[in-house]
Amino acid sequence: MTAGVGRDAVALLGLHHLLLAMPAGREAQAREFYGGLLGLEELPKPAQLATRGGCWFQGNSLQLHLGVEEDFRPARKAHPAFEVRGLAALRERLEQAGVEVADDAPLGGYDRFYAFDPFGNRLELIEASR
Repeated sequence: MTAGVGRDAVALLGLHHLLLAMPAGREAQAREFYGGLLGLEELPKPAQLATRGGCWFQGNSLQLHLGVEEDFRPARKAHPAFEVRGLAALRERLEQAGVEVADDAPLGGYDRFYAFDPFGNRLELIEASR
């Protein structure tokens, strides 16, 4: 710890946004998946960042940014976990749209599955068990 900076003076307050990578030129697919299927609202990117490609979304208290990565490789292991309401209905919607979904080992107190965005990034969708 740096001298003069106490533990009480510093705190992580929350998650401002999450950034996932995507390939260049596929913003329409991002909008269809994150806006259409997942129901997130698209945010306008600041002018100084708009020329970089990608798109930003928000929903409730979360912000998701998709940024273009020139040498893109999907995140198949590392992933965000989105808490949802209506998990079974969301899974059905995704499967009907042809989205790849996968189950994993049970997690106490939660129902969950993985879905893969149009670029191959893994997303965990999770809901507290009833």
